[in-house]
Amino acid sequence: MNINPFQTALSQLKTAAEVAKIDPKFIERIQYPDRYIEVTIPIIMDDGSQKIFTGFRSQHNNARGPYKGGIRFHPDVNLDEVRALSFWMTFKNAVVNVPFGGGKGGIILDPKKLSETELEKLSRGYVQKLYPVFGPEFDVPAPDVNTNGKIMGWMVDEFEKLIGKKARATFTGKAIEDGGSQGRTEATGFGGGVVLREVLKAGLVDLGENKTIAIQGFGNVATYFAESAKAQGLKVVALSDSKGGIYNPEGIDVVAAEEHKKQTGALKGLSGTSEITNAELLELPVGVLVPAALENVLTGENASKIKAKLIIEMANGPTTQEADAIFEKNNIIVIPDILANSGGVATSYYEWYQNMHDEKWTREEVLAKLDALMIKAFEGVLEAKRKYNTSFRNGAYIVAIERIKEASKS
Repeated sequence: MNINPFQTALSQLKTAAEVAKIDPKFIERIQYPDRYIEVTIPIIMDDGSQKIFTGFRSQHNNARGPYKGGIRFHPDVNLDEVRALSFWMTFKNAVVNVPFGGGKGGIILDPKKLSETELEKLSRGYVQKLYPVFGPEFDVPAPDVNTNGKIMGWMVDEFEKLIGKKARATFTGKAIEDGGSQGRTEATGFGGGVVLREVLKAGLVDLGENKTIAIQGFGNVATYFAESAKAQGLKVVALSDSKGGIYNPEGIDVVAAEEHKKQTGALKGLSGTSEITNAELLELPVGVLVPAALENVLTGENASKIKAKLIIEMANGPTTQEADAIFEKNNIIVIPDILANSGGVATSYYEWYQNMHDEKWTREEVLAKLDALMIKAFEGVLEAKRKYNTSFRNGAYIVAIERIKEASKS
């Protein structure tokens, strides 16, 4: 089943707009990116041959501030995906109320097939083609799938060479020595943990004795989220990565799981756990389910088998609209991606701010600011949810639409 992420995003927008009776002409206008750019990047490979790569940048909306969003290196990068992700960034930044719009970029490639020298040439080549549309007050890229602080370092260095002056704030997600922010690594998982805490504190879900959690995905986001959940007294009973999952109803030691994965390259085989598939993990009898890996994993086909009372979307777009409707009918609360995983973009804003004002904050300062910001974002969405008697997803979109609409008044 091939579900187009851009169409899902547009449907979610329209559904929320209908609930809040927002001007359809405005909704039609913000469906589309302001612009998207496709570039070709010729690279001389290590063996002397030439290869032409295709790159994209989608600049969705800048009513609230500079376009902001990651750059991914992946064989499946395509225009629809980049447009959808730039759209989500606009709404995510509006939900968490940082002064950015939405952007996204990517290059079609399998980074495993390139040497470090070739990757550096490609990263710099991308900036050479797109630098006129980047800048700290115009478009601020960041890392995404298969990109990291080192790649951002190459990109910001190339950008500064091309414009002839320092402009650290043009890229976020940089290494600390290149002007990156403390706390950025754990920010997304930490922010999701704050949202989980606030949902439970507000008494919106009664887990009873079943204070258990299953997390699909075990990358950076999931590990920090798992640590936060554990600190809140929840028991992590299932984890998974791309090779499959592990389950122990008595609880999994997250630190031991991290160590095992580092040593063996996979979660499976961790002592005291049984193997399960990624699909089985979603249907476990847990209190909280956290899809933190791929999009479109909760669908009309498996939604009625989900037993969790609370779903926290730490991945982008993990739930289809068919699944959403089933969850609503079954009184399962879904905290949407544009709220749950927005801690990362919020901390990108902090990095940008520190660069713009030549400041350096400690990790503790960054996470304290992020904690307060996520609480405020959650309260705003909860207020809209209650006002319109609707889902958290619609509430989040309504908050975002209203903020973008307000900023769009010329």
